[in-house]
Amino acid sequence: MISLQRKVKNKKAKLVGRGSKRGKTSGRGTKGQKARAGHRIRPAIRDMIKKYPKLRGRGKNSNKAFRPTPAIVNVGSLAAAFAPQSMVTPSQLLAKGLIRRKKGILPAVKIVGGGTIDHPLALYDCTATDAAKEKIVAAGGVLN
Repeated sequence: MISLQRKVKNKKAKLVGRGSKRGKTSGRGTKGQKARAGHRIRPAIRDMIKKYPKLRGRGKNSNKAFRPTPAIVNVGSLAAAFAPQSMVTPSQLLAKGLIRRKKGILPAVKIVGGGTIDHPLALYDCTATDAAKEKIVAAGGVLN
């Protein structure tokens, strides 16, 4: 029986200390940011966020978009729209067209002192300025 042998022994690939069975660049291509350990490309959205101007000072950014503003109604408008001894609520103001829905929601209502009122009205679920309160109470109305 004959046994065959090579003249030159098989030479194994040199192992480099960057993971086994890969050698040299370890499957990372060549040079640059992506070849380095811990490489990470910054997301594009972050760059867009960084470009927005900052609003300086305390409270400038705090929930400004989520703070609902009340619908404003003048005392004179109430006097013209409602009969004496009427009950005034935000839903009735909406029905009369004095206020509108904001994003599909019935807003809070604030009564301001513009105009005059000469007959009593009962206001419910509405806030009012001091001037408006004086005029409504002087006409014999009620604020609840």
